[in-house]
Amino acid sequence: MTDMRRTLLWVVFSMSLVLIWDAWNRHNGHPSMFGPAPAAKPVAAGTPASAANGLPTPTTAAPAEATAAAPGAVPAAPAASAPLAQPVVITTDLVKATLDPAGGTLVRLELLKQVDQNDRSKNVVLFDQSAQRLYLAQTGLIPPAGGTGLPNHHTAMTLLPGPTTLQDGSNALEVKFESPEVGGVQLVKTYTFRRGDYVIGVRHEVINRSGAPVSPRLYLQLVRDGNPPAGESSFYFTFTGPAVYTDASKFQKVDFKSIEKHQSGDKPSHAVSGDNGWVAMVQHYFASAWLVDAGSGAKLPREFFTGKVAANTYSVGMFLPVGEVAPGASKAFDSQLFAGPQEENKLAALAPGLELVKDYGWFTVLAKPLFWLLTQLHTLIGNWGWAIVALVVLLKVAFYWLNASAYRSMAKMKAINPKVMEMRERLKDKPQQMQQEMMRIYREEKVNPLGGCLPILVQMPFFIALYWVLLSSVEMRNAPWIGWIKDLSAIDPYFILPLLMTGTSLLQTWLNPTPPDPVQAKMMWIMPLVFSVMFFFFPAGLVLYWLTNNILSIAQQYVINKRLGVIGK
Repeated sequence: MTDMRRTLLWVVFSMSLVLIWDAWNRHNGHPSMFGPAPAAKPVAAGTPASAANGLPTPTTAAPAEATAAAPGAVPAAPAASAPLAQPVVITTDLVKATLDPAGGTLVRLELLKQVDQNDRSKNVVLFDQSAQRLYLAQTGLIPPAGGTGLPNHHTAMTLLPGPTTLQDGSNALEVKFESPEVGGVQLVKTYTFRRGDYVIGVRHEVINRSGAPVSPRLYLQLVRDGNPPAGESSFYFTFTGPAVYTDASKFQKVDFKSIEKHQSGDKPSHAVSGDNGWVAMVQHYFASAWLVDAGSGAKLPREFFTGKVAANTYSVGMFLPVGEVAPGASKAFDSQLFAGPQEENKLAALAPGLELVKDYGWFTVLAKPLFWLLTQLHTLIGNWGWAIVALVVLLKVAFYWLNASAYRSMAKMKAINPKVMEMRERLKDKPQQMQQEMMRIYREEKVNPLGGCLPILVQMPFFIALYWVLLSSVEMRNAPWIGWIKDLSAIDPYFILPLLMTGTSLLQTWLNPTPPDPVQAKMMWIMPLVFSVMFFFFPAGLVLYWLTNNILSIAQQYVINKRLGVIGK
């Protein structure tokens, strides 16, 4: 039994050291032992979208002449393209959006209600086209067989007259771009920004000015570099990359490494077709997603794609049939672009499964009800920090008797520890007899050496799920608690909470029984210090949750130890 405990301790300690070393490597720009090498630098500043990104490649077969360029290659801009006009800046109560007349592409989106945690004098910029980042929302038309020949995100478009700022008293702002005729087809793209809404309506009106019917396909895609958002911590992992959802395949994250493999010939790691679903780009706290309005496309067939557009530049999107457009006729297709914070309840109301972009990992089934409970507590208390404290208290109450069983077992172990230590010293040269004598003592004293571990292991999934709730919830951003804690999603500026957590962890170690093995005894003191190092770089909300759990555990363990008369042994 002692050997088993020693093995478990060494495994936990060794893995902790490995993870810390790997995090330190990534923090200093070195390759991770568990992932691909750091991505290359993004496209240089000033590179227009039409030069940085190719058209998406359909997954269906296409004539050779229509797909001469390799997947992700940059096709030539249409002959009808004119010199590009200046970008158009749109301002609402929530966003400041920049639209490029090249395809009417959304090239920058500043979230006016979300403060940048790396520079609190600025706002979060989600979409961007700069020297540091590339993140765009593109749309356009392709013929049924693929290739060019219709207005797409390369086509120079003209801004139609109208306001570019949401006026007081107005709830919506429409911005229209009109393309020249390309292949006998004209495209009118209308963006609709609404007050208090991170969802942008995007209507594509296809006008057939040729003498023959056309059946174009619409593509909606998101393009970004493969770099994680600036300021991400190296001491915990959050997913950055594309995602695809269908009712059949559910939510599927697609990491950039998988896209690289797909480009090399592997099958896509996501659904490629369906009559429902959406595509998204996900990062910590924020996401963007292309959705299709229920009225115009709830059961429309669609193809999903991911691809590598250029060096360190990736895309995710979908193709949708516009349907046949007769000569001289037009047809409109409505879609929605969500781009904003991952507010779980609002996302769930937008589209089936969209709330899953808020990544809880393997513990979603526990994390979702915990988040619901946390929001209810916040409604009652009005402060996210105290809501965290209250939730931990409720969890400790729910597991009170299970914890009591564990602490009683640990107290008994502490009580018999002097007897065990004396026996080990007496039989130190007879290991086999020592083991037998130790088992006899445990049996006579009715002590299970693992009795203190098993009840705690049962609870761990709940506390790990709560960890992911706090790590993933955008509601923690810029949420104050008390005094010096102005943002529960940022590091404690004075490291007071991490220091308190370290102290409580060491106090817990003192209250626990001292392992008879000297190596294990040293490990029991070293491990809290090792884990505490990581908490100095964790968001304050996470440290608050762990500190609260420590304090409540110490209180319960102290009372039980005192009742059994083992304090100080």
